[in-house]
Amino acid sequence: MKNIDIKRVENSKVENIDFNNIPLGTTFTDHMFICDYENGEWINPRIVPMGMIPTHPAAMALHYGQAIFEGMKATVDTDGNPMLFRADKNAARLNKSADRMGMPHFPESMFIEGLKQLVDLERNWIPPTDGSALYLRPFMYADEPFIGMRAATYFKFIIMASPAGPFFSKRIKLWAEREYIRAANGGTGEAKAAGNYAAAIRPTELAKEKGYDQVLWLDAIEHKYIQEVGTMNIFFKIGGKFITPKRDGSILDGITRMSVIAILRDKGYEVTERAITIDEIQEASKNNTLEEAFGTGTAVGIAYIQEIGLDGETIHVSDASPVGLEVNHSLNAIKTGKVEDKFGWMIKVEKELA
Repeated sequence: MKNIDIKRVENSKVENIDFNNIPLGTTFTDHMFICDYENGEWINPRIVPMGMIPTHPAAMALHYGQAIFEGMKATVDTDGNPMLFRADKNAARLNKSADRMGMPHFPESMFIEGLKQLVDLERNWIPPTDGSALYLRPFMYADEPFIGMRAATYFKFIIMASPAGPFFSKRIKLWAEREYIRAANGGTGEAKAAGNYAAAIRPTELAKEKGYDQVLWLDAIEHKYIQEVGTMNIFFKIGGKFITPKRDGSILDGITRMSVIAILRDKGYEVTERAITIDEIQEASKNNTLEEAFGTGTAVGIAYIQEIGLDGETIHVSDASPVGLEVNHSLNAIKTGKVEDKFGWMIKVEKELA
């Protein structure tokens, strides 16, 4: 493990933040973690004041899209200690994305140590209100100046942080997309690649124009098998049992998804990962066996689904969501240390930077 150099700001901006009114995605903490990849190795890990990063106009990420990221949150436990949720899974998933995008692995031990030291330094930025957290964005991109189609040889890995309030406090409406696709077999759907999200922007805007919050993505061939929601994995409860689309290389291996599966099974519910058609969900709604539907993700936690628009019709979801609420409460209680972490998911950030 390389030592992490730290350069602090002279005056923190945290005193100017109203944690009860946090603008989404535009407020950032005082510092960021940076590490450079040169000559086949990661060098110069450091924490510096948040600021602009000089970038050459020929940086390969800008032209060929070698850019990946992770999303995670830091919370505080009942004793005020910052806590990281399943950071090892984020580190592993980043490297799986790197494999697919022809990028170097970032050492998982350095990933976690960089997170811990940054969160330790920014602990006063973690919002104290329920449902809020410090959102963490690790990302990697090719910053080599070169115009030509090959894998880059110079990269930057950065972690920045942003305080965030509760996300999707109301039940959401989805539009089942029949024309545009998110991913296909053999593509980059399972990678958390920047380009996946760029391709989703236009269809999402069109869905919003129709009065919906997010796109429900269907498969690329038959446009009937459910993949995931714009920013979330998805679960359905039909006839007392939970189902969620199986991982087939086209959907993201969500960390909240795997955690919800574990909690549901721990509570005695049957959870099946399998192919699910939109027709099956429509039929379950019509015969009143569609008891619950929710999305899962780092940003949202659990977002309850009100309805799904499909070819001019509406698939209604039951107003009751007792199990989803129960799972959400369990997740939040684990993240804040209010219940025992019997799964071993949490990493405590000790106070080291006096």
